[in-house]
Amino acid sequence: MIELMEVTKVYKGGVKAVDNLNFSVNSGELFGFIGPNGAGKTTTIKMMVGLLEPTSGSVKIDGYDVKTNPLDVKKRIAYVPDDPNVYEKLTGLEYLNFIADVYNVPSTVRKERMERLLNVFEMTSSVGSLIESYSHGMRQKIILIGALLHDPSVWILDEPMVGLDPRAAFELKTMMREHCEQGHTVFFSTHVLEVAEKLCDRIGIIDKGHLIACGTLDELRHGQQNESLEQLFLQLTDATAEGTESE
Repeated sequence: MIELMEVTKVYKGGVKAVDNLNFSVNSGELFGFIGPNGAGKTTTIKMMVGLLEPTSGSVKIDGYDVKTNPLDVKKRIAYVPDDPNVYEKLTGLEYLNFIADVYNVPSTVRKERMERLLNVFEMTSSVGSLIESYSHGMRQKIILIGALLHDPSVWILDEPMVGLDPRAAFELKTMMREHCEQGHTVFFSTHVLEVAEKLCDRIGIIDKGHLIACGTLDELRHGQQNESLEQLFLQLTDATAEGTESE
């Protein structure tokens, strides 16, 4: 599971990117994280995976504090960033073996997992090529495969479907749901509200660094059963904007 307690991030110059976030994601739950550009989604995710240190507050993954037990946390998470930067002078296979070595994945286990994931994402014929020759979507696929090689319990994915072709996006969504059905956790950000609406157990909406809503789609609707997530999102973020202007 994932737990954020009073998490705040202030950048140099006093810019408060994230302000007092409090929420948790349970085992077996698929959680969508949505918000406008610059709302604080990627900053929040980078604090969750240990790439940024909160100014205050704490993040725990499966009971381990990200700050005090970083290696225990990293063993338990799959992290896919929003920008698929990867070692371009390696082949796809060299990159995957490097990641498997980092996580001490045994050779027999990694071979089976690589073959299965390469087949799922239709990368088998490309894995021997240099990554510098890959398209954006292919880079996204190789990063996804690498992130899942050590079979982590918690998936933290920042815009994971950007650049993926329709088949790969379908396969990833299927895998995300199956992972949660096995009792594990998936946290992902997205701008594709239709995906979040159809896929997620719960949804958190962040705007200007504040968590302005969190719950199931029915809970977010407050009894307005015909409202889509897109309509709810626009209403909530518009209300936040109006509140800021009136201050």
